[in-house]
Amino acid sequence: MGHVHPHAHAGRRRTALLAAASLACAATVLLPTLAKAHADTAAALTVDYRTTTTSASASEIDPWLQVVNSGTSPVALSTVTLRYYFTADTSGPYTFQCAWAVPGCANLTGTVVAMATPTATADHYLQISFGAGAGTLQPGASSGDLQLRLYRADWQNVNQANDYSFNPNDTAYTPWNQVTAYVGGNLVWGAEPGGGSSPTASASASASASASPSSSASASASASASPSSSATGTTPPGGTMFDDFTYTGPNDPNLAAHDWKVRTGAGGPGVQNTWTASGVSFPADPTAQGGHVMDLTATTDGTTAGTTQAEIDTAQQKFFEGTYAARVYFNDAPTTGANGDHVNETFYAITPDNSLYSEDDFEYLPNGGWGGPANSMYTTTWYSADAMDRVTTDTQGSLQGWHTLVATVYGGTVTYYIDGKQVFSSTGKYYPREPMTIDFNEWFIDLPFTGARSWDEKVNWVYFAKGVAQSPTDVQNAVNGYYAAGTHFTDGVQ
Repeated sequence: MGHVHPHAHAGRRRTALLAAASLACAATVLLPTLAKAHADTAAALTVDYRTTTTSASASEIDPWLQVVNSGTSPVALSTVTLRYYFTADTSGPYTFQCAWAVPGCANLTGTVVAMATPTATADHYLQISFGAGAGTLQPGASSGDLQLRLYRADWQNVNQANDYSFNPNDTAYTPWNQVTAYVGGNLVWGAEPGGGSSPTASASASASASASPSSSASASASASASPSSSATGTTPPGGTMFDDFTYTGPNDPNLAAHDWKVRTGAGGPGVQNTWTASGVSFPADPTAQGGHVMDLTATTDGTTAGTTQAEIDTAQQKFFEGTYAARVYFNDAPTTGANGDHVNETFYAITPDNSLYSEDDFEYLPNGGWGGPANSMYTTTWYSADAMDRVTTDTQGSLQGWHTLVATVYGGTVTYYIDGKQVFSSTGKYYPREPMTIDFNEWFIDLPFTGARSWDEKVNWVYFAKGVAQSPTDVQNAVNGYYAAGTHFTDGVQ
């Protein structure tokens, strides 16, 4: 189809994964410890709490916690347990999931326990324990975010009005003594409901689940990060990733903590060595689901020195078979300046240019490029960038405005959808051979014109479900579930 570009050449090689230290949480200001029920242990912890679901009626319980070592001695997190107390709204099971955690979700386990002595505001608690890989808290240090989810297995709303640990006013991290912490089984922070009941209640068979998307102890269905079913009627076996890009800017520490890397500096494609963080922003947008977006801006005056391009991608190369989706706003004309540029507005998955190189693309060219016509959406599966070995199709017609893009990589076939309509598929050798990163960029194929202008591509959300080929309807249902729950980010993909 005449679709030729050096998308994955040496200039596109990914840098090393973010160092583990970039996720380590720095020491925090020591916070005052509330009165403890037990003072017979040398360890001293504070539990900070916040919630993103401030309504009493919600699709899930959404406690975010962080543990602060407010003592003078190191504390191994493997000796620590936390308890969040609630009143069950059903006799059926609850499902726990770790959406994201600085120590790593693989190092957290959540268990739902029935209290031996219920109270008016609690008859169960969610207990969080840590594996050996969670590390040690030095004095003054924090565990960092523990973003937790607890929901009914039947996906009916929960009522948090009578939940002991729920506080709708804590939308920013605040010390909260109605979440308790224990070291070696001894209560070191908070007050248990009912005035300090025994910290050694036995686990109930009503529900338990590991921090990964695994099955509840009393339910056969595996826990997913979304409430939707896949095309085959099962929940994603390998977890999901969702992000609605609620960030303050390219330097927001949560952006890197959530595994995103804004590209700067060298390489192609397009105008070489013109990538800049200033082209990535996160403004409000009333036309977007949830009311805000990620904006990728490319600018030029027709010269290399006067050109900037924008790109963001995941730092980890971990996305392979599954469902890839994003809601993207394409523009047929620049935001400022004269029209005519051969600009490329994209959503894609890619590996470094190695022996197992893989790439699956959505690329919209409003003014064409590489000799092709205007208003071209190229969906392309690559086998070799160096040999230009790929299969592609050109779906023609204006895509000005919002569009939902879905690609499924499953069972030896890559299938591309635009707004629910299948537009292309590839099989055989045109199928990814190793895990990829997820990427978005806005760039110029060439610079045939002069004069200042700027182009914008907006991204509302991105979603990935591992190990399943979900339909576009299933994808949208899953995304709607995240918005209904007030979930801005989750990543259970290992």
